[in-house]
Amino acid sequence: MKVLIAVTHLLGTGHLSRALTLARAFSAAGHQVQVASGGFPAPQLNAEGVEVIQLPPLRSDGVDFTRLLDADGSLAGEAYLTRRKDALCAALHRLQPDVLITELYPFGRRSLRQEFLALLEAAAALPRRPVILSSIRDILAPPSKPEKAEKADAVIARHYDAVLVHSDPAATRLEASWPVSPMLAGRLRYTGYVAPPAAGPHPKLAGRGEVLVSAGGGSVGTPLYRAALEAARQMPDTPWRLLVGGSDAGARIAEFAKAGSPALLEPARKDFRQMLSHAAASVSMCGYNTALDLLQAGTPAVLIPFDAGNETEQGLRAASLAPLNGMEVVKTADLTPEALCAAVKAAMQGPPRLAGGFRFDGAARSVEIAAELAGGRG
Repeated sequence: MKVLIAVTHLLGTGHLSRALTLARAFSAAGHQVQVASGGFPAPQLNAEGVEVIQLPPLRSDGVDFTRLLDADGSLAGEAYLTRRKDALCAALHRLQPDVLITELYPFGRRSLRQEFLALLEAAAALPRRPVILSSIRDILAPPSKPEKAEKADAVIARHYDAVLVHSDPAATRLEASWPVSPMLAGRLRYTGYVAPPAAGPHPKLAGRGEVLVSAGGGSVGTPLYRAALEAARQMPDTPWRLLVGGSDAGARIAEFAKAGSPALLEPARKDFRQMLSHAAASVSMCGYNTALDLLQAGTPAVLIPFDAGNETEQGLRAASLAPLNGMEVVKTADLTPEALCAAVKAAMQGPPRLAGGFRFDGAARSVEIAAELAGGRG
């Protein structure tokens, strides 16, 4: 089969990371796959075996997802957005895919609906219409108004064959964060969690005995990092390492270094997942990919859910993980160095946590579902 995945990450890199994991699974199964990426490049992510088509990139203006900034940091104008739409549709026409997957849309990325709708209309007009799937994580940002869910339903009913829900329904069902109509229920396909294989130990035991502090691949998490810098000073017998993401990681590290903390500061690392196997504890936000990394590694963890701009997704996910052994949750409003130290100590003293009972084969299962719906094309 030929597969095209359309994804745009606007703040962190979780959406692109999940799309690339899906793409690698299609490639490993012998299918031709391309990822049309509309966010800024994230070279730290694994794109092995995947052709990435970089659209003119966008990012959000902080947590304001209605203000989209272009490659120069200016407000994206109509001409720039048209270039993106044309590039996306051109990729579709070149590949003539058997399967088209839109990541998050139409459940999110409403500010980009014009380019997604153009893509869907172009797909419908191809000589052989592809199977069209939406790919969504376990928990969505709940719609602020009922009409948002209704509009998403209308797009699903008109254009989509199925919705891939990358969750284990035994843990989290879509109803926990999104109203599921009878029409939508009939199109849902639960895949299990989309995660790369468990990373296993680090060959050099990097991270052993440390508190690893991370905030994903984007330029977020400053309150978390600042609290961690002081917390490291208050726990002198435990080494802390802060992994700072984003294209401006160097400048942020230089700024954080002024605090004179004993914590080690360095840019986000590709071997982070392996480091978790040896860490004394992890301190992080609670995005989809980070949560799965922690579940796979069994690392004691402190979760500080991202809640700026009225975001609720990470809070819902953290609440679902809080009952597990070695999991502590600290709300952003309650985040102080003292609270962070207490939570880290509690997580490290908790009983061991195993990852049994959850399905992490969501990428492979997504490939199977797509092949079944495509009827053996390619």
